[in-house]
Amino acid sequence: MNSNPASEYQLLQNRRHFFGTAAKGIGVAALASLLGKDATAEDDENLNGVLKKFHSPPKAKRIIYLFQSGAPSQQDLFDHKPLLQKHFGEDMRDHFEMTQRVTGMTAGQKTFPLAGTKYEFKKHGKSGMEISELLPHTSAIADDICLIRSMYTEAINHDPAVTFFQTGHQLAGRPSMGSWLSYGLGSANDNLPSFISMVSRGTGRPNCQPLYDRLWGSGFLPTQHAGVKFMGVGDPVLYLNNPKGFDAKSRRRMLDDLAELNEQSLEEFGDPEINTRIGQYEMAYRMQTSVPELTDFSDEPQHILDMYGPDVKTRGTYAYNCLLARRMAERDVRFIQLYHMGWDQHFNLTTQLPGQCRDADQASAALVKDLKQRGLLEDTLVVWGGEFGRTSYCQGKLTRENYGRDHHPRCFSLWMAGAGIKPGLTYGATDDFSYNITENPIHVHDLHATIMHQLGIDHEKLTYFFQGRHYRLTDVHGHVVKDILS
Repeated sequence: MNSNPASEYQLLQNRRHFFGTAAKGIGVAALASLLGKDATAEDDENLNGVLKKFHSPPKAKRIIYLFQSGAPSQQDLFDHKPLLQKHFGEDMRDHFEMTQRVTGMTAGQKTFPLAGTKYEFKKHGKSGMEISELLPHTSAIADDICLIRSMYTEAINHDPAVTFFQTGHQLAGRPSMGSWLSYGLGSANDNLPSFISMVSRGTGRPNCQPLYDRLWGSGFLPTQHAGVKFMGVGDPVLYLNNPKGFDAKSRRRMLDDLAELNEQSLEEFGDPEINTRIGQYEMAYRMQTSVPELTDFSDEPQHILDMYGPDVKTRGTYAYNCLLARRMAERDVRFIQLYHMGWDQHFNLTTQLPGQCRDADQASAALVKDLKQRGLLEDTLVVWGGEFGRTSYCQGKLTRENYGRDHHPRCFSLWMAGAGIKPGLTYGATDDFSYNITENPIHVHDLHATIMHQLGIDHEKLTYFFQGRHYRLTDVHGHVVKDILS
């Protein structure tokens, strides 16, 4: 049978046109049905995503997630275990059965010697929260944070564990948390993206585990919901500035002409990604004005700069990114993700961890205090933590002055602050060796469900239909941790 290319193209065009335009009407009604709400219901003025009404009254308007990539050692920072010191150097297997699988890095060790921390712990604030001397600034905000000591996860290696925290799945390809929130809630600022990510390298192990752009990607959601990465060097956002000899008027004329061409393509093919492309061009045009103003710290008082620490004016540092995050929060960026690399202390922990803490401690605490004094902590949820914990046994050679720790997904610590989270609360507990959780375990899916709840979202109802099933951030799991909510 002979084929006619012109007829085939026309048939393809008609099918695409039908499904593309039908999606604008039928799709909205179907989505409303899936979300269990009336498509004609009055919209909430704070929403312009697929959700037109909050599922519950929100406590948070925005999230600042301070992700400490590499996994901070809970035994040296947040989860004091004196018995590790008492039994220093003894084989862990002499005290209990090791049922947690180990990584290939320590599976061949003949012994698993217990390593107590060399750092002193003290109780802080009215709450009496116990925190390491390595975190003096975090200790000063003990009554403002909720310290969770009973987090657990499933992955034992960095890439799947980090991916799991960002997307709710260990394998790449799912939308990140920020993308889900952009999709569900939309943007609260017309001149900045709803989801922004930033990366800094720590002084502990600056060249350790790499981070990939897919961690703030939109997965199978429309690409307009992907995070925009702010760069630590050069232009804050790539390709934002006009080329030399190309003025703003010419750019505006070019964008208008390009939009007309894209509209013709949208009418012809019905591909929703064309709409995304149009929107991205327009956002980039508006960001030419909003980004320079955002990144100009000249209006910050000296006492604010001093609060964040000596690195605050150095582009790409964690302190700089924390202050930039506060400025983004003031401008209602919906989801702000900071990644700080270098927490992977397999060896030489006592030389690497103090520097890593100096990077993050002062600026993290300053961010909380700064938000609080501006009245922003009431509706900004701050999260601080890594992808899993560290072992209580030493990896490699153990001495009183030096040791290292392998990966431990079974229990670790994380803190949260603001937006309806109980301040000054220490929640959950582990056994005397920080090996198993003994009270109030919180899974990664539970954390995600709780974060979404604080934003007014029922994590079971924000879904996206893809490849024959409805997906959500928490997959088929997750419970809101109501004990930590005020």
